[in-house]
Amino acid sequence: MEKTTVYLDSDDYRRLKRLAAEQHRPSAELVREAVAEYTRRHAQHRVARSVGAFSSGRSDVGERAEELLEGMGKQ
Repeated sequence: MEKTTVYLDSDDYRRLKRLAAEQHRPSAELVREAVAEYTRRHAQHRVARSVGAFSSGRSDVGERAEELLEGMGKQ
């Protein structure tokens, strides 16, 4: 866990303290929870550049996946 300093507006600070008291939780825990939720919601979901870059030339891979993968990893 990393330590940081956050400056809050006085009204936001009072609301945070009140909410923390009502929930019997430390205000730092509420801030961590809020930051985690915000960053998850706003993070760009990156897809590997290789996704969709190749074609097997087959149209039945989805239906035959188990059959095609059978024995894979065995010598």
